[in-house]
Amino acid sequence: MSEPVLCIHGGAGRWSDEIADSALGAPVHAGLAAALAAGGALLAAGGSALDAVQAAVSVLEADPVFNAGRGGALTSGGWVECDAAIIDGRDGRAGAVAGLRRTRSPVAAARHLLDEGRHVLLAGAEGEAWLHQHGVEVCPPEWLVVERSRAELERWRAGDHGRRGTVGAVALDRAGRLAAATSTGGLTGKRPGRVGDSPLIGAGTWADGAAAISCTGLGEAFIRAGFALRTALAVGGGATPAAAAADGLARVSGFGGTGGTIVLAADGTWELATSDPAMARGVWSRGSSQTWIAR
Repeated sequence: MSEPVLCIHGGAGRWSDEIADSALGAPVHAGLAAALAAGGALLAAGGSALDAVQAAVSVLEADPVFNAGRGGALTSGGWVECDAAIIDGRDGRAGAVAGLRRTRSPVAAARHLLDEGRHVLLAGAEGEAWLHQHGVEVCPPEWLVVERSRAELERWRAGDHGRRGTVGAVALDRAGRLAAATSTGGLTGKRPGRVGDSPLIGAGTWADGAAAISCTGLGEAFIRAGFALRTALAVGGGATPAAAAADGLARVSGFGGTGGTIVLAADGTWELATSDPAMARGVWSRGSSQTWIAR
């Protein structure tokens, strides 16, 4: 029997305002703590890693402080397009979605695909319509848009291309099962239809018997680096989560990108690493919960 662990991230990149201003920093910590509480409660009760990562990410998606679901980054056209993925490390079952504009919880949509089992990834309007026909909760597109995201798009149009990225969770349950989930609104000002690493199994999200990984950062660089799968293979080959994360982020740097990752190994060891100035993140284990925004 394993000791359960849950690690989360609320994105790497632009957190300088939140660090400097306690009035902004407090909601970030509160959102991280709520996500840890939701996923941790399931793990403490003997629930699965898969359910725990979905629960944690769902909380972050509903919180407009984070770049996922409601509060996601706006495309150059001024709307939110959401991507998400979830994977069960026990057997490799996975679900992923991309380009959703009218879905309240993208990670719930990804979980529906995992459970349904026919396809791994659905994208765009027709894929989203099928999900809604099969019970995934709909929301008006404008519900996803918040004032903070509008302001970031205006700054982007003025030439400020700072990044605020992605949320994710990795978990180990009592039975020793690993799982990972990631959800994002992507890059502010991205071209409509752009898909980053988050919903790509093996790039931004991965779990197997050795490790679970979720990423945040410049998605194009994480895709080119094959980050998540290669990091898990390194852990499976004997590397510590810290060493595997550092090597992976160095590869991302080689492709011109920065970002962060959470890596959880089957033995319960973990690493929450970033090459950005800061990353919002937290860890839960029985009797302990911690959140922080720092390098």
